[in-house]
Amino acid sequence: KNKGFAPGAAGGHVERRRRSPRFSRSYARRARSRRRSVRVRACTSGGVRAPGSAGMGKNKTKTKKFAEVKRILNPKEARVDKGKQKKKKRDDAPEVKHVEATSSSLFFKHNSALGPPYSVLVDTNFINFSIKNKIDLVRGMMDCLYAQCVPHVTDCVMAELEKLGQKYRVALRVAKDPRFVRLPCTHPGTYADDCICRRVRQHKCYIVATCDTDLKRRIRKIPGVPIMYLQQHRYTVERMPEAVVGGAPNR
Repeated sequence: KNKGFAPGAAGGHVERRRRSPRFSRSYARRARSRRRSVRVRACTSGGVRAPGSAGMGKNKTKTKKFAEVKRILNPKEARVDKGKQKKKKRDDAPEVKHVEATSSSLFFKHNSALGPPYSVLVDTNFINFSIKNKIDLVRGMMDCLYAQCVPHVTDCVMAELEKLGQKYRVALRVAKDPRFVRLPCTHPGTYADDCICRRVRQHKCYIVATCDTDLKRRIRKIPGVPIMYLQQHRYTVERMPEAVVGGAPNR
């Protein structure tokens, strides 16, 4: 019944030390916070706790060291290329507007630079459709306008015909006719539509001969440039008042 004594090794009684409840609670709280700090330190450092280090004292951590590589940005990202970064415009700087100069040969939409002999700028598909409909280009143009016509072919149109291969060798032979005037091109590539639109904007003396719907839509936005195309197995001209005299219907 002696609550304060315990049996000893020699059969005697040894007094058992009792801890106060306040001391035991504070000890448990400190041990708990110490374990928590060790756990947090191990997580933040990315290491693994050494065995037996989860007690009191300093906790040694072993970090896993892999091959350290510097992070490099993807070269395809927009922020890497400095040329693509748009410069911030100042609020005080006025906006520069590009206004296309009007040709002196235009009287409203009427082009006074057009006259016989007519210079006809020929597209690739216009030659192909003419061969398919069995129409001679020079004779068909003269039947349409009742005047002398000089077909013009650019280098990019010739390059497109050469790229089409042996199937369009007849169209290439027609384009190399000595009656055709060859126009040199200085732009890169062989896309003929942009070249024709650029020439027509600079020089208003051409009639564009094409059957391409997209190219006709682009040329209609340029004032004073007539368009020649095929309709009912013959040539037709639109946006040209002199076409009333020839064999083409008035459009």
